[in-house]
Amino acid sequence: MRNMLKATTLERKFPLLAVENGCIISKDADLTVAFRVELPELFTVTSAEYEAIHSAWYKAVKVLPDYSIVHKQDFFIKESYQPDTERDELSFLSRSFERHFNERPFLNHYCYLFLTKTTRERSRRQSDFSTLCRGRIVPQEIADKEAAAKFIEAVGQFERIMNDSGFVTLTRLAASEITGQDGKAGIIEKYFSLSQTDTTCLKDIGLYPEEMRVGDDILCLHTLSDVEDLPGKVGTDCRFEKLSTDRSDCRLSFAAPVGVLLSCNHVYNQFIFIDDHAENLKNFEQTARNMQSLSRYSRANQVNKEWIDEYLNEAHSKGLISVRCHCNVMAWSDDRDELKRIRNDVGSQLALMECKPRHNTTDTPTLFWAGIPGNEADFPAEESFYTFLGQALCLFVEETNYKSSLSPFGIKMVDRVSGRPLHIDISDLPMKKGITTNRNKFILGPSGSGKSFFTNHMVRQYYEQGAHVLLVDTGNSYLGLSQLIHNRTHGEDGIYFTYTNENPIAFNPFYVEDGVFDIEKKESIKTLILTLWKRDDEAPKRSEEVALSNAVSAYIELIGKDRSVTPCFNTFYEFVRDDYRRQLEQKNVREKDFDIDNFLNVLEPYYRGGEYDYLLNSDKELDLLHKRFIVFELDNIKDHKILFPITTIIIMEAFINKMRKLKGIRKLILIEEAWKAIASANMADYIRYLYKTVRKYFGEAIVVTQEIEDIISSPIVKESIINNSDCKILLDQRKYLNKFDSIQNLLGLTDKERSQILSINMANHPGRKYKEVFFSLGGTQSAVYATEVSLEEYYTYTTEESEKMELFALAEKLGGNLELAIKRLAESKRNPQSSTT
Repeated sequence: MRNMLKATTLERKFPLLAVENGCIISKDADLTVAFRVELPELFTVTSAEYEAIHSAWYKAVKVLPDYSIVHKQDFFIKESYQPDTERDELSFLSRSFERHFNERPFLNHYCYLFLTKTTRERSRRQSDFSTLCRGRIVPQEIADKEAAAKFIEAVGQFERIMNDSGFVTLTRLAASEITGQDGKAGIIEKYFSLSQTDTTCLKDIGLYPEEMRVGDDILCLHTLSDVEDLPGKVGTDCRFEKLSTDRSDCRLSFAAPVGVLLSCNHVYNQFIFIDDHAENLKNFEQTARNMQSLSRYSRANQVNKEWIDEYLNEAHSKGLISVRCHCNVMAWSDDRDELKRIRNDVGSQLALMECKPRHNTTDTPTLFWAGIPGNEADFPAEESFYTFLGQALCLFVEETNYKSSLSPFGIKMVDRVSGRPLHIDISDLPMKKGITTNRNKFILGPSGSGKSFFTNHMVRQYYEQGAHVLLVDTGNSYLGLSQLIHNRTHGEDGIYFTYTNENPIAFNPFYVEDGVFDIEKKESIKTLILTLWKRDDEAPKRSEEVALSNAVSAYIELIGKDRSVTPCFNTFYEFVRDDYRRQLEQKNVREKDFDIDNFLNVLEPYYRGGEYDYLLNSDKELDLLHKRFIVFELDNIKDHKILFPITTIIIMEAFINKMRKLKGIRKLILIEEAWKAIASANMADYIRYLYKTVRKYFGEAIVVTQEIEDIISSPIVKESIINNSDCKILLDQRKYLNKFDSIQNLLGLTDKERSQILSINMANHPGRKYKEVFFSLGGTQSAVYATEVSLEEYYTYTTEESEKMELFALAEKLGGNLELAIKRLAESKRNPQSSTT
């Protein structure tokens, strides 16, 4: 069927000539260089950092020559999450996670920057001279080759200034990314189809008296093209009330309401036109004189004259640069009812910026045409307004949505704004980049904050990526996950040790498989014996440390020479009682320097026939080497002053032995509240030694706590644990709002991190069930993510007693099949009509 309306081809009106040396050349001989822009993530930038970003843009724009155009184009496109469920190695829980987020909609952000060199004549042209209104365009030749060369040089300086800022990264687009190749669309093709996918299809563009269409989509344009539409004052940033408190401040860029926070398909175009500054001021002087001479005819002329004088005074006294500016929000939809909602949303977001929403229907085609990458010089001059460079830059969107880490290793978390799953590396990539110096983590979250949920979620993903995981727990938090792994691996992994009187956790500190005692092993034995000997508040004297060190060394020498001596605590005790006593007497060591009788008396309960003789004389080693997921549940002895610390040390020592033997494999030890057992003065060196050793052997030590008072009152925790943990993970701290100053000082948190932590769970989406988590890496990189999981994961991780009982009762009915019980229970909650039996 023939088109009866007046029509033309895109080729006939197309304003661009070629792409050469990475530059877009228009048919009017304008040069444009295109960049992809990476901006900081949402809610991670402070007020001072926004000012630094603004300052970087200011310096960069200043190096551009006259008659240059800066065009920043931000695409915000609705997309849906595509789950990766095809991989065979995906576990039951990983597959459930992916299915839970299937087709989850989110707003994706793509940011481009176009720097254009045009001429004085072109910069003055109005909409009636747009290439859209002219006939066939005859390409012009670049008249001033030297000006072009200077512009390219200035663009290089611009790029360096922005990349050196540390906040914004510019990447120059290659010719293939501009024009497209091999079935992959370029940015020009993507612009014409209002899409950012690589496989776009070109659509007819319809220009009608009341609207403009691209394919089935109807455009809705709001412009900021008049000073009257702007607020009296602009800033680099503004306070985001939803995530701020009276003690913390969450900041966003001034234009953020029309950026990520506007949840519809839209493009936000920001234009800055750099004219001849001196000529601009000269023209204003002339206009002011004309206004003055006509002031007797109208008071408005006198008022305008005063405004122009004020503008000129500002420019001269403060050395400000006069520029022209224009911004527009171009949204679209193929549904007219939705378009009405979008129009209202855009208007209300502009009103949040204190701008006057101006819905522009007349200039949509020419402004759409001027937004074509490389066609910035076709912008209608009457749509711009005069301002200063600093104020114009405040209208730039300066943040983007959360991004996934470019790393093969990591954990799945969720974007707190859009709910999109993200791949976050908090271990390897930060070390590679030099942000952190170790992989250790300190986790702080009060009861009910989702701490156990997060740790279950994290260690499960570490395990699935090949890590060896050892957990020391005091509350059965990992029973479900451990049991599930145990069933899946047919007993190979998911080993669950519970301390009971009938089956206590015991080991032999003097046993080494290869018979070699290195310095680290000797230090470990000394620390263990010191912990048995001295009380928490009783520091050993230097002479006692030396005597103990000599005793351990002499005993190790003995068992190395005499194979008839069985290495264990019993024979060590006998050696000190008999042989070492004689050595001390020969050396005339005084009792006040080392009281051997006191030493033997205190350690007697661990010797043969003593109350705890089983603890350190085990004839079988804990087989931790080949088991990849092990949980030690110490709830039964967590209040026992002797057994609790000794058992914890035994487990840590067994973990260190495992670390030494498993080269090149990630190892993780996570200690829940059991860290209190080792937070004594005598243990400080041992903890430091553990953390140092963990780093050396590709390991991670993670300490989890919920009591603020415990960490505030323990200098050992600060010096030995917190200072050696470069990754700090905090959950909801609002109940400690009044104590947060001391927490901030203890953890060495910045004011920016404080604001992020206090924003946790403040504006959660009512339709989604999740808790938020704060990550700080080395004190330089921090963000808040959401722990949102599938129902299958929820029932695996839950610590709610009634839910655990329901799950395990159902598993028992199903012959011990926990995975099937989880599936049935999750399905019954999703679909209440279905039965769990």
